[in-house]
Amino acid sequence: MADPSINDRAVEGDMARTVEQVRDAVRRHSARFERAIPLIASENLLSPYAKELLVSDFHSRYAEGLPGERYYEGNEQVDEVETLCLDLARRLFRCSFADVRPISGTVANLAVLKALAEPGDLVGTCRLADGAHISSASFGAFGLRSVKPVYYAWDSERMTIDVPKTKEILRSVRPKLCLFGLSLFLFPLPISELSSTLEEVGARGWYDGAHVLGLIAGGEFQDPLHEGCVVLSASTHKTLPGPQHGILLGNTDDPEVVKRLTSAAFPGVTSNHHLHTMAALAVSLAEHLAFGRAYARQVIANAKALGAALHARGFDVLGEPLGFTASHTLAVRVTREGGGEEVARKLAAAGIITNKNLLPGDTSPKHPGGIRLGTPEVTRVGMGEKEMVRIAELMDDLLHRGRDPAAVAQDAAAFKLGYTGLRYCFGAGEAAYRYYDLVGHPPA
Repeated sequence: MADPSINDRAVEGDMARTVEQVRDAVRRHSARFERAIPLIASENLLSPYAKELLVSDFHSRYAEGLPGERYYEGNEQVDEVETLCLDLARRLFRCSFADVRPISGTVANLAVLKALAEPGDLVGTCRLADGAHISSASFGAFGLRSVKPVYYAWDSERMTIDVPKTKEILRSVRPKLCLFGLSLFLFPLPISELSSTLEEVGARGWYDGAHVLGLIAGGEFQDPLHEGCVVLSASTHKTLPGPQHGILLGNTDDPEVVKRLTSAAFPGVTSNHHLHTMAALAVSLAEHLAFGRAYARQVIANAKALGAALHARGFDVLGEPLGFTASHTLAVRVTREGGGEEVARKLAAAGIITNKNLLPGDTSPKHPGGIRLGTPEVTRVGMGEKEMVRIAELMDDLLHRGRDPAAVAQDAAAFKLGYTGLRYCFGAGEAAYRYYDLVGHPPA
């Protein structure tokens, strides 16, 4: 009879090699981004103090409910951290309500829909081609909650909502809830201008601030909770350089709204709310109170500088009459350069990481005419306006001058060598892309 332990040892050896394969892939990914120029608008880097909490014992625990009202024992320190996190969120966003239990931006959006809308309700939003997030699509959170979108009129020249036409739409259809928020977020949205119309038709204002959360907190963008929105939902890892988590914020004195949002967060759309990322979020909120204003200012200054430098080199950067952007994001129509899909791939091969993106007038999400650029991460590692000019030069070399992608990648890596330490956080100067070997290698 065969010894089963022999087979067990063979499986153990195979799985040990698989573990090393996974670790090696992650190491290579870290090394790649250390050499690359990261321009994804929805990505950022954690501080060392926030990152250490992701591998703490909080990762292994549950804490269903609210601080002091848990269904599990052993949560005294979790309660302490979550209470601090909630206090920091209310202070940073100058609001009366916060809930840090949603585990992502989309989950936060689902919580709002569960709390403030019923299946079949009309909900105002922008179209995907005008920059909306996929949460508002029929295949996203809107479809899951079975609400029906009402689309605002869009001003593609100014890359924002057309206020007079949208007022007419709102008065005509009278939606129950109106969502303001974008994935392609160049300029503040006209909430103040529309707030009286929302009140007139009985619609609540809701702001998805995922992309611009750190700019709002830094006082450099609009302040939707003080402009007419009842609730703000967001992810916490874009212009707010925190962990991949979610948040709900509000400035309402309506106890029923607070009750509905709280119960929608739990037990509505979350059970365990990922305590390790909640703890990392607490650190990130504290750091943003300390460093966020300077960081937000530089993020926007860099985006404006990159837009101007690209425009000067013949790129079709949207929003040119308004200074290209008032946020962290740029939209570039690259139809002449081969289209969004092809251009994003060419740039990645040359060490410049972007994404293809729908622009107004596009019809195919897989083959859009644009790319989206963002400055959160390059700012986080210490780049300023003059470095944006160098990035524009590299893009021009590749896409207009026909330079070999390998040569551009080599120049991009040499340029990035000076910008691999974190800024705007406690522990500034720590390596931004380091892979931490926490355990030894498993046996071969």
